[in-house]
Amino acid sequence: MSTIDCDEVAVGPPSSDGSGSDSTPSIWARIGAFSFDRRRWVLAAWVALLVAVGAGVGTLGTSTDSSFESPDSESARGLQVLADSFGAGNNFLSGSIVFRAADGVDSPGARDTMTDLLAEVDEIDGVTVTSPYSPAGEQQGLVSADGTIARAPIDFAADITETESAEIGVEVNEIVADARTDGLQIEVGGAALAEFEPPESELIGVAFAVVILILSFGSVLAMGLPIGVALFGVGIGVATIQLLTNVMTIPEFATSLGAMIGLGVGIDYALFIVTRYREGTRAGLDPRSATVTAIDTAGRAVVFAGFTVVISLLGMFVIGLSFINGLATGAAVTVAITMVASVTLLPALIGFAGERVEVTRYRGLIMAGGAALAVLGVGIGVPILSIVGLIVLVGTLLASFVVKPLRRRLPPREHPELRDTWSYRWSRFVQRNPWPMAIGVTLFLLLVASPVLGLRLGFGDESTYSEETTTRQAYELAADGFGAGSNGPLLLVTELDDPAQAQTLVGLVETLDGTDGVERALGPIPSEDLDAAQIIVIPTTGPQDEATAELVRELRDEIVPTATDGSGLDVLVTGSVASSIDFSSYLSERIPFFFAAVLTLSFLLLMMVFRSVLVPLKAVIMNLLSIGGAYGIVVMVFQWGWGVELLGSGSGPIEPFLPMMLFAIVFGLSMDYEVFLLSRVKEEYDRSGDAANSVADGLAATARVITAAAAIMVVVFGSFVLEDNRIIKMFGLGLASAVFLDATLVRMLLVPATMELLGERNWWLPRWLDRVLPDLDVEGSTHEPVAQPVEA
Repeated sequence: MSTIDCDEVAVGPPSSDGSGSDSTPSIWARIGAFSFDRRRWVLAAWVALLVAVGAGVGTLGTSTDSSFESPDSESARGLQVLADSFGAGNNFLSGSIVFRAADGVDSPGARDTMTDLLAEVDEIDGVTVTSPYSPAGEQQGLVSADGTIARAPIDFAADITETESAEIGVEVNEIVADARTDGLQIEVGGAALAEFEPPESELIGVAFAVVILILSFGSVLAMGLPIGVALFGVGIGVATIQLLTNVMTIPEFATSLGAMIGLGVGIDYALFIVTRYREGTRAGLDPRSATVTAIDTAGRAVVFAGFTVVISLLGMFVIGLSFINGLATGAAVTVAITMVASVTLLPALIGFAGERVEVTRYRGLIMAGGAALAVLGVGIGVPILSIVGLIVLVGTLLASFVVKPLRRRLPPREHPELRDTWSYRWSRFVQRNPWPMAIGVTLFLLLVASPVLGLRLGFGDESTYSEETTTRQAYELAADGFGAGSNGPLLLVTELDDPAQAQTLVGLVETLDGTDGVERALGPIPSEDLDAAQIIVIPTTGPQDEATAELVRELRDEIVPTATDGSGLDVLVTGSVASSIDFSSYLSERIPFFFAAVLTLSFLLLMMVFRSVLVPLKAVIMNLLSIGGAYGIVVMVFQWGWGVELLGSGSGPIEPFLPMMLFAIVFGLSMDYEVFLLSRVKEEYDRSGDAANSVADGLAATARVITAAAAIMVVVFGSFVLEDNRIIKMFGLGLASAVFLDATLVRMLLVPATMELLGERNWWLPRWLDRVLPDLDVEGSTHEPVAQPVEA
């Protein structure tokens, strides 16, 4: 016996010439049919891919890199001078050991202990420690004025990666822990040596997603399908990101960001498809036909939304920075993989489940609750919850063999007519009061977004770490002993052509010592070959303070040029702080162009989908309001510090790449909701010609799934504010806020209000534009049956 593929079978009614080609199913229908019919092969392929990428990570390892550098900037040229003449400056990784001795750092006990400790750390491969007791340390002023605090800078070899520095950090922290005694406080500073906890916040999101999906679907198996697809996608996506770290610059937090986005969109994409599948089975379709129809409708929308996110993210390549390219690639890879899993792996899993998707027994419901409780316990670090959850899960399973009621099916849910639902009544209420709703919501969103006017881009320093961490304590200790600026000194470097130029640098140091905002200036320190010199400038303010950025600009524009005028010296202000300022400025100049490109792309795509000018224009404006509100919330919390301590972080500037990433991701996600809601509205309008009721009917038909999808995203994204990394916290809060505002105020209030105000003009499109504009069908208008494989 052999099997003929569905591609070889004529489908639908024959054409006039008998070929049957007039009803050829779409590529999406064929993908759905193939995945359903060859489900064992499809599942095996996904499992094999997961094993392969996991094995690849185990073999090749990871090599993350969070260094950043703006091209052709003053700081970049200065770092090159440091690398050429001082053998340093070509590695952004650094750290320090800061210690305080009650009897003074020169007391015999403290000196002996710290000398041995620093010597042990210095023996680690790739690590160089400058001891405060060494001549170089004395020259750099590494002991505080009162003699109770000292710091030992740690530099890394050029070939040390971020992953390796984290491993070194674990070793250094172990050495320090053994050396701590009463009267001797020792802390390990620097992000490169910071303690890192593996992310577990995604488990919190999974636990709550289980509950939301069961409440939405009323089916345990229907709940499991989106969870399974999302976990596959995230697992393969994160492993792929880790593999890519070996061939391109990808920051360490990209894996957490990928997991966050992949989990959220993976569950959402599968949720839309499963919802459409269940609509098909309730309409009388068999599981296979319902699956094919779901992929040919909701699956198209998922691919459309997914590609929009991927294209928007990869559009950041035009910025031309390897750091940004790596960050965008990591997020785009995860979204792409979860998107593909949604239209291939999901129909295969549905094929295994069949009609049982609609069946839920009491034991399954209780066991799902126990599993969610166990996962939540792991995510929040409360073992007792996990134990209780496992007891419930296993106990219910065993009890079901003897307790018959546990094996009973739950009665099916009643599904009221659309116009009897709360969402229909809500839409009609909004439509009866369109002006107050539209104006009120718009003003509220503008108010929430207003803090973005004070947005300050930059990189947070170690003061944004949790107060319990040794990284934060080292920062505070150094600030106590040497001033806040000691945590981010500025480096002034120059090449020397004439020994007489050194005298000019001495005068520059004297000028710097008398400059407002400068705690002290050390140097000039010549290179070994006397071909260059550097000056260390300690600001009075911390690395992330706006005053420090102002000092850098003042040094470059006024003080240094004036002090070195006529000497032939080209003194460059560099160092990690100056580099972050240059990087932020570089991005700030290019962000508006990126925003314009994403907005234009969104408008054109939606115009092709809905054959309208006003609908996509409104969508772009409403998306700007929701993303603006999210920006405002991030600024209020992480820049202004409103409640930031509750999140285990500190206030500071907003990382310069965050607005771009949020913009690209949120616009892609909102596309999904936009297409899902407005395509139903358009469908009802085309059928009835009633502009008012079509809005209410469309909202009623989609409200449950959009609410569930948004709730899952809000919980998944929001759970990441519990991560250790401040950047991930900001992404989590920003994405959760944007989705919440978009799914509530925008979809439930602004959309019906504005649709009512515009009426039939919503669907206006000039005839000339209709002729030239390509037609983009993302929901599928006709869904021909794809033939079953037949036995030959």
